[in-house]
Amino acid sequence: MQAEKLDKISIEEYIAIEQANDTKYEYHDGSIYAMAGGTLNHALICGNIFGEMRNSLRAKDKKCIAINSEAKLRIEVKNSYVYPGAMVVCGGIETSNRKPDAIINPTVIIEVLSKSTAAYDRGDKFYLYRQIESLQEYILIEQEKAEIEVYSKKGDLWQITRYTGMDTKLFLSSIDVTISLSEIYENVVFTTN
Repeated sequence: MQAEKLDKISIEEYIAIEQANDTKYEYHDGSIYAMAGGTLNHALICGNIFGEMRNSLRAKDKKCIAINSEAKLRIEVKNSYVYPGAMVVCGGIETSNRKPDAIINPTVIIEVLSKSTAAYDRGDKFYLYRQIESLQEYILIEQEKAEIEVYSKKGDLWQITRYTGMDTKLFLSSIDVTISLSEIYENVVFTTN
């Protein structure tokens, strides 16, 4: 997460700032952070995972909906609003009383990692996400190599599974969906440092 931080902002001010600037901001209990622009790989991966989940859920006639990165997520117990890379909601979308277009009940959350956000996505942001009662799986997708980590909730504990290599298939048990990493990384060009 990069860019300027503004403090002591009410939720109403946050909403007004976001609408006036036509910019996405994350909100954390009075502080807002402008979202930094993403890379081409980030955009491709977000689009690919959203499209594959949407198609898989539709084909299985699941009562789950894939949602892209334009949707806002409200984490009520931590007074936060964020924009995940993608989400899946099962059993009907529930929204926040404070902001009716903010989702509160994801089953799956997906983030595409970057150098500037990887530590935040694995640490503080995952802590925030674990406060969401409906959340069953959290997926972290690398954008510079074919590697995905899936955190799955098992009772009160979180189990991690790592998927590597383009010939591997990602399995999401909470929604019974399998997606090939080659589909997730379609058209992505990996760079070496």
